[in-house]
Amino acid sequence: QVQLVESGGGLVQAGGSLRLSCAASGRAFSSYVMAWFRQAPGKERDFVAWIGWSGANTYYAGSVKGRFTVSTDNAKNTVYLQMNSLKPEDTAVYYCTAGSLLTTVRAGYDYWGQGTQVTVSS
Repeated sequence: QVQLVESGGGLVQAGGSLRLSCAASGRAFSSYVMAWFRQAPGKERDFVAWIGWSGANTYYAGSVKGRFTVSTDNAKNTVYLQMNSLKPEDTAVYYCTAGSLLTTVRAGYDYWGQGTQVTVSS
C-alpha cells in the first residue's frame, strides 16, 4: 500500500509562510490524485487542495485559494503545500492523502499520512 509522511509544520506568525512536504512511497503515482486536508481540534477534517500527480490540474478550497499552492516533484515522489499569508484560522493538523478520483470529499481518498501541526499566532 501507499505510505505518506508529512513534514514542515510549525509555529508561524500571521502573515508568514510555511511549506509542507508529503513524501510518498509504496507504489507509482503517475495516475494518482494527491490532496491536502486539515483538521482543527473539535472540527471536521476539511479539504484544502488536490493535485493530479502530473501537476497539470489543481483545485483549492475557497478559504485558501490565492494563498496556498499545491505542487508535486515526481522524481522525489513528493507533494508540497506552499502556504503564504497565513491566518490564525489556518491553524490545524494538515494531512496528506492519496486517491484515484478528483474530489474534495474525505471519503474519496484511500491513504493518509499522520499529519503535521501548523499553528498560526495572531
